[in-house]
Amino acid sequence: MMKTLEQAQQEFNYEQLIQDQLVGQPNAINAYVECCQRYVGQQKIALFWEGKNGESQQWSFEQLDTASAQLANYFKSIGIQVGDCIAGLLPRTPELLITIFATWRIGAVYQPLFTAFESKAIEHRVQTAKTKLIVTNAEQRPKLNHVKAEHILTVNAGANPTDNEADFWQEVQGQSDQCDAVLRTFDDDFLMMFTSGTTGLAKSVPVPLKAVLAFKGYMLHAVDLREDDAFWNLADPGWAYGLYYGITGPLSLGHSIIMDERGFNVDHAIDVIKKFRVSNLTGSPTAFRMFYGFKERFDTSIKSHLRVVSSAGEPLTPEVIHWFKNALDVNIFDQYGQTELGMVIANHHALAHEKKVGSAGFANPGHRFAVLNEQHQEVERGEIGTLAIDFSQSPLTWFKGYGGGNRKSFVGQYYLTGDTVKLNEIGGVDFVGRADDVITTSGYRVGPFDVESTLLECEEVLESAVVGKPDLERTEVVKAFVVLKPQYQASKALDEKLQAYVRSRLSKHAYPKEIEFVESLPKTSSGKIQRNLLKQQEVEKVARSQSKI
Repeated sequence: MMKTLEQAQQEFNYEQLIQDQLVGQPNAINAYVECCQRYVGQQKIALFWEGKNGESQQWSFEQLDTASAQLANYFKSIGIQVGDCIAGLLPRTPELLITIFATWRIGAVYQPLFTAFESKAIEHRVQTAKTKLIVTNAEQRPKLNHVKAEHILTVNAGANPTDNEADFWQEVQGQSDQCDAVLRTFDDDFLMMFTSGTTGLAKSVPVPLKAVLAFKGYMLHAVDLREDDAFWNLADPGWAYGLYYGITGPLSLGHSIIMDERGFNVDHAIDVIKKFRVSNLTGSPTAFRMFYGFKERFDTSIKSHLRVVSSAGEPLTPEVIHWFKNALDVNIFDQYGQTELGMVIANHHALAHEKKVGSAGFANPGHRFAVLNEQHQEVERGEIGTLAIDFSQSPLTWFKGYGGGNRKSFVGQYYLTGDTVKLNEIGGVDFVGRADDVITTSGYRVGPFDVESTLLECEEVLESAVVGKPDLERTEVVKAFVVLKPQYQASKALDEKLQAYVRSRLSKHAYPKEIEFVESLPKTSSGKIQRNLLKQQEVEKVARSQSKI
């Protein structure tokens, strides 16, 4: 019989969890040991890799142990110290995983650089983190031509490396395969993340080793990762969900991971799901909306092995949830987190509790959330406010502040997420929108997600983003940016059809007064729609038009 969420929360014991889940201790721990070394000798596959040119490889924990020792010894040979940052500007390849393990092995801090970043974004991150070494490949290497870097290590460096550059495999093969792991403490950092807000440059988020324990809890309770699962996280390890829960979490449990070097598309994803008979799938709503948009490409054979699906990043739309259940006979559950928190709220696959479609769920064991009003008081059920995490009653939380010290997002015991939510009738969280995204029109508050979800019910719509456009009479009007499926064309008639549908399905005040058909939507590296960019675009348009009056 499945354990209930209530039981798991009551039984939660922080000290016992450390004993049960880690080989290290709060004062002596190493992420490489937790994610690789402890499983050496068990003859288990750690990585199934699919290359962009049709290659396939399997890497055991033993092979990764050897290669990461050699790379770690190279790091030490060029003066990398405990606590230094090593960045990976690499696609989803074995070299990426070897780099991560080697970094952790010597007590250094791994910094992901998403391969879609260009030089400006890279430079800001490496300068802020005081990064000592960037590991990259020949394809990504030109982005570093104008980035100041102490050392560059390039996979297939070519014939003319720069003075501060070396070839990855040439250096690895010249090193000893023996390298002791450096033990650190729960408070020491092992990842250097960055997160983008609606304004300003991306802020650094140091992640201490204590987070490994929290990552395991999410994998076990929310994702329900089982030993016999074929597990695949669709997210790129260049961002938090992919790195926390596509690499660190599963490998810390001794579970194999799948990496597909190819860029995401529905056909590639279906190929991988079928080839490995994936039973446990995680990813972003962007990917799952694409699945739904091309649902005719999924055949019923997937039903025989796909067991559970988890989604994180933005709320799922109801039609996506219903399609997974009705067409593929699988539950896809919403789960909530941030780079600063990891995943903290979920509809749990491994724990029994009431599930509400459209809700992010309940706090993971080891965490407590609260919904706060403008006076930072906790609200009652049915009320809307800012989602907060109560750090005083959340032993698994680990965020220390941006840059390790900026705690402006904290008020007393609460970390303020910046997300507007409703404390629903069953005590869970219904997502309304980022505080900056909520639209005020004619005195009404409209969550963009509601409008976007309704638009996605229309067969013509592949994606949508909704913002508030400044308006003198109404404060704001609802404006939708719509990406159509390839077989449909934009037209005035379609514009009116979509408006009428939302008006009939949602409300007379929440339908989009304006619709703009676009080829694509701006997104973060993690696949979240950047409504703030669309909003700023509209603000500037209105300002220009008013200046001409």
